[in-house]
Amino acid sequence: MAVSTHKPPVVFLMGPTASGKTATAMALAEVLPVELISVDSTLVYRGLDIGTAKPTPDELARAPHRLIDIRDPAEPYSAAEFRRDALREIAEIHERGRIPLLVGGTMLYFNVLINGIADLPAADPNLRSALETEAEQKGWPELHRQLAEVDPQTAGRLHPNHSQRILRALEVWRLTGETLSSLQAKQSADTCLFAGQFKLLQMALMPQNRQILHERIARRFRRMLNQGFENEVRVLYQRGDLHPALPAIRAVGYRQMWQHLAGELGKEEMVAAGIAATRQLAKRQLTWLRGWKDVVVLPTDRSEGDAGQIAEITGQALNYVERMTI
Repeated sequence: MAVSTHKPPVVFLMGPTASGKTATAMALAEVLPVELISVDSTLVYRGLDIGTAKPTPDELARAPHRLIDIRDPAEPYSAAEFRRDALREIAEIHERGRIPLLVGGTMLYFNVLINGIADLPAADPNLRSALETEAEQKGWPELHRQLAEVDPQTAGRLHPNHSQRILRALEVWRLTGETLSSLQAKQSADTCLFAGQFKLLQMALMPQNRQILHERIARRFRRMLNQGFENEVRVLYQRGDLHPALPAIRAVGYRQMWQHLAGELGKEEMVAAGIAATRQLAKRQLTWLRGWKDVVVLPTDRSEGDAGQIAEITGQALNYVERMTI
């Protein structure tokens, strides 16, 4: 496929969890001159494989993904670091005469890649510990209420139980005296040149039937259990240097399994909580996508792994990319 656009193209393939993004990206990699970049805040961590639905070694051999397995779970990875790393990978792929295809479901990462990110203070471990202790005593909805008093704009975008982002917004407020929304509004224009640099093609796998998505999520979670998810988390649990406040351990599924291993949840309670948390994640992802600009929607409503659906979606995506880049 010859690319004649003046701006080098960049392709986004977004969607909620369990919508078939990996299968679609790999199918596209077989017919397009693309290289894949993972846009997932959990796939960056080594040792988080089963519970993140990380592509298998065989799949990665067929279609390598950049920005997978780049951090130890003890080392948090930020949206700002992702933006830096993704821009570097995009440049390297363009230098090779190929097209970057960014695939994943961490919508915050896609957003900061396009719109830049504010110059925010570094995390403060002592303040974070104090906020987490307060949340344990009063609950995250109470901290969400506190955030709404000082930064209603940020609070309005967050679910009352979205602990990581509530914590960060309150941390910024208490460290700087300025709200996260005001600091983000001040971000310099030179960090927002993404659309000006590249020809951006955006696609989203969007389930039209919420019940089908919920069923896929439940089946996938139980399949992960059969694949050894509990043993995977037990290895992390027994390391001794990891704890529930780390982003890797707060990840959906891992948090619930960690609580089960700590004796806080029974087996069936853990399963129910893990499935419920995954559904909430999908809901947040869909909320992002419904307000996303300039995105081509690819409906996905058949059962997971349906070869016909993958072929159909791949065909639609292929036609779109070829039409926009030739």
